[in-house]
Amino acid sequence: MKQWLEEKLLQLNVTDEMDEENGFTRLSYTEEEKQAHEAFINVAKELNLDVTQDEAGNLWARWKGVQESAPAIAIGSHLDTVSAGGGYDGAAGVLTGLAAVKVLKDKGFQPEKNIDIVCFASEESARFGVSTVGSKATAGMIDKEELGRVVDADGITIKEAVESYGLSWNSIDQAEKSTEDIESFLELHIEQGTQIEDNKAEIGIVRGVACPVRLQVTVKGMANHTGTTPMNNRADAFVAAAPLVTYVEEQARELNEVQSTPIVATVSTVQLSPNVMNVIPGEVQLGIDIRSVDDELKRSLADQIRNYCETMNQSSRLDVHVHTLVDNDSVYLDSSIQEKLQDITETAGYRAHSMDSGAGHDVMNMAVRWPSGLIFIPCREGISHHPKEHASIEDLNKGTNVLAAYIESTAGEQG
Repeated sequence: MKQWLEEKLLQLNVTDEMDEENGFTRLSYTEEEKQAHEAFINVAKELNLDVTQDEAGNLWARWKGVQESAPAIAIGSHLDTVSAGGGYDGAAGVLTGLAAVKVLKDKGFQPEKNIDIVCFASEESARFGVSTVGSKATAGMIDKEELGRVVDADGITIKEAVESYGLSWNSIDQAEKSTEDIESFLELHIEQGTQIEDNKAEIGIVRGVACPVRLQVTVKGMANHTGTTPMNNRADAFVAAAPLVTYVEEQARELNEVQSTPIVATVSTVQLSPNVMNVIPGEVQLGIDIRSVDDELKRSLADQIRNYCETMNQSSRLDVHVHTLVDNDSVYLDSSIQEKLQDITETAGYRAHSMDSGAGHDVMNMAVRWPSGLIFIPCREGISHHPKEHASIEDLNKGTNVLAAYIESTAGEQG
C-alpha cells in the first residue's frame, strides 16, 4: 500500500517529484486543476469506480453497494492549491479516500451501501477570495448572482472561469445534493499545525471548525510633509494604529490563559496611504482575523477591539471606523462520528487527539446538511500552503487505515 500511495500521490499532483522548489499552483477552475482532476478520474477508474462530474466541477467516484438506491457514505477533499503551495493540502484526503477503497477491494469487502470518493472543485480562496465553492454548491449554499460577479487579480469573473472550464454557470446550483443522496461525509486533511505531534498522537479527531470574525479598522489622520511638519503637530494614522496590533495580540493571549477553549486573533493585513517615503501616513486600514469554535468568545474579543478603537476616536485629530467583514458561526461536527472514529483509531493501535480546526475545510459546508466528520494527520513542522509542506507516507497510510475501517464499519451495515 505504501508504494501505491507514493505512486498515486505523484499522479494526483501531476508531477514526477514531490520536492518542487516552487511548490504547486493549481488555482480554482484553471487548466492545472483540470489536469489534477483528470488524474483523479484515471486512478478511480483503475479501481473500477464509476466517475461523474457535477455542474460545479466536483467529481464523484462511486463504489456501488448492494443497496444501490441507498444514500452514499461520502469521503473526500480537494486537489486545487494556493499559489506556490504544497502537494498534500487537500490531495492527502483525496488520495487516502481512494486508497481506502483499494484496501477494502483487495481484501474482498463488498459494501452494502454506496461509497462516494469526492474530489471537490475550487476549495482554496487563492484565486477569487472565495473558498469551498464546490462543496458550497453540493450543500446548496451558492448565491449564483452575487458569486458570479467576483473577479480574480486579472479581472476574470468566476462565472467566466467556470465556463472556460467547460461548465455552465447557469447550471452550477444544480450540483446541489438532496439530504437523501448522502448518509454521512468524512474528510481527511493534513493538520496544518503541530497539535497532534505536540500531544504525542497520530490521528487528530476534530470536534469543530472555527469560522472567523473579521474586522476592517480604518484610521484616518492627516497626510503631510515628513520634513516640514513638527512632531507635535501631526495626525499620523500609522502611529495611531500601531498600538492596536499589540493590543489584539495581548488580548488573545490573556483570554487563552483563562479560557479552556482556544482563541486566536491576528492583525493580518495593512494598507497604508499614501505609502510614500516623504509623506506622513494619512490613512491606515488594518484587517483583523479572530477565530474560535466558541462563538461568544470570539465575538466578545471583537467587541473589546471595537471599544479600544472608540477610545482612539476621542482624539480630535483622528477618525477611526470599524467595519465587520465576516461574522460566521463556527461549525460543530457530528459527535457520533467522532466517537466512531475514536474507537476505530484506538482499535488500529493509533493514538488519537481530540481537537478543533482553526482552518476552514469542505467539511464545514457538508456538515450543514449531513452528519460529517474530519480527521487530521500530521504535517511536518506544521508547515502548509508552502512548497515545504509534507506528510509522510507512513502517516498517509495510517489515515488510509482509519478511513478503510470507517467505511467497513459504516457501509457494511444493513440499511
